Amino acid sequence: MTRLMMILFSMISTTLMGVMIIVALTTGYGTLRPIMIAAVVGFLLAIPVSYLVARRLTE
Repeated sequence: MTRLMMILFSMISTTLMGVMIIVALTTGYGTLRPIMIAAVVGFLLAIPVSYLVARRLTE
């Protein structure tokens, strides 16, 4: 399951990071700090999401 989780993480993390950056930009935060914070939040949020998706796929 760990291998599946890592493969899913590579796709889910880039998607969530992109979504969070778009949210930051559309809400008016166009400087470097909020964009980096949004990217880190998306990256960290992708860890449990990819675990849950991998667990559901292996059931």
